[in-house]
Amino acid sequence: MPKKKQERFDETATFPHVVQPSFDEIHHNFPLKGKWAGFFGNTHPIILELGCGKGEYTLALAKRYPHNNYLGVDIKGARIWRGAKTAFEDGMKNVAFLRTRIDFIEHAFAENEVDSIWITFPDPQPVKPRKRLTSPLFLSRYAGFLKPGGIIHLKTDNTELFEFTLEVINEGNHQLLMHTFDLHNSNLDDDVMLTQTHYEKLFLAEGKPIKYLRFQLEK
Repeated sequence: MPKKKQERFDETATFPHVVQPSFDEIHHNFPLKGKWAGFFGNTHPIILELGCGKGEYTLALAKRYPHNNYLGVDIKGARIWRGAKTAFEDGMKNVAFLRTRIDFIEHAFAENEVDSIWITFPDPQPVKPRKRLTSPLFLSRYAGFLKPGGIIHLKTDNTELFEFTLEVINEGNHQLLMHTFDLHNSNLDDDVMLTQTHYEKLFLAEGKPIKYLRFQLEK
């Protein structure tokens, strides 16, 4: 492993707001499951960013809404380091990061523990639709811990993933709240326009329109 990358891994391990459970820990009585309120020290709403990367959305939302708790989830430790370091240096108490595979996400939270979910520019998984973060498999996982009425947000440049998600919402009788195939040429003015991730800037520079939707699960 390159020296700089190892240094980032080592520094990440010192941050009190970064949780890095082992495979066994996340699968067998994960100690924070149902106890995230104690971790944050309050009972404020908990919002997840799945596949958070460097945590741009997690940080931006946390700054706008200090009375919510934001938790970025990703398996890439070198990416999490950037967001975690910024949160630590800025003294942000309502931000944390969980390093784990999203495949294991249902083991990390108890029923009704999470208020909403952001999925920002996930891997579209063109060959394995079942592994898409908006597939019925993953939605069933989210249903185990998302509060009734909790909103799931998706931002993507990928048309195939976007149309796939619309089909999943329709076939699952979930409630589509709104959608647009061209976010930056829409009149939408809310949290979805709050910040641009690294990938979003790249896609916009390439002339790719950004798609966005939000929906609620049918329980």
